[in-house]
Amino acid sequence: MLKIENLHAEVGGKQILNGLTLSVGAGEIHAIMGPNGAGKSTLGYVLGGRPGYEATQGSVTFDGKDLLELAPDERAAAGLFLGFQYPVEIPGVSNLQFLRTALNAQRRARGEDEVSAGDFLRLAREQADKLGISMDMMKRAVNVGFSGGEKKRNEMVQMGIVDPRLAVLDETDSGLDIDALRVVGEGINRIMRRPDKAVLLITHYQRLLDIVEPDFVHVLADGRIVRSGGPELAHKLEREGYGAIAA
Repeated sequence: MLKIENLHAEVGGKQILNGLTLSVGAGEIHAIMGPNGAGKSTLGYVLGGRPGYEATQGSVTFDGKDLLELAPDERAAAGLFLGFQYPVEIPGVSNLQFLRTALNAQRRARGEDEVSAGDFLRLAREQADKLGISMDMMKRAVNVGFSGGEKKRNEMVQMGIVDPRLAVLDETDSGLDIDALRVVGEGINRIMRRPDKAVLLITHYQRLLDIVEPDFVHVLADGRIVRSGGPELAHKLEREGYGAIAA
């Protein structure tokens, strides 16, 4: 589904990714771990098409398409979802308005019919209920006044509504307490653990991986993958840290 080959990228003229290579197949969940400054968030932003994050060498294909040639909205319409470490607030725009506009824009880009107001409200209510988000919150401005945990759960509602094929989740566990972590982790499993979907889960800690059990764990250091393995690698990192493994 996703194939990254020899990817180099820079931010503000500074080289961050240095020949990263990774393949993610349909039905797979891959965890990316690594020390601060290793390039984990940069990888997510490059895949999502964030301005200022420039791929300077290498290639990225998603379902056979050249991902780097697509605009951010085209990547979203193709089925890529980027979850942020710090979800942004959008004053003046309600969650419901934002999500219906986003969903129908993606459907139009794929040549599909738009979702009616009634069908959308049913879908939004279903997804919000499963993540513990009230419809009153769904009517509020996007993330405005939300706690850290509410922002992350709201982001899972967004993911459930747009129903992507590939989710790139940047430290979704950041700032979550134990209860919110379980709700978010179970949300990822419910929405994305399917044979035709895949997840690239960027995290520092083992605790989320106890809920969202990855098929593969990769250590990112100095802008490239330096070690790959199964879930046991995450446990080793938890015990020993990155020093010896990333050296």
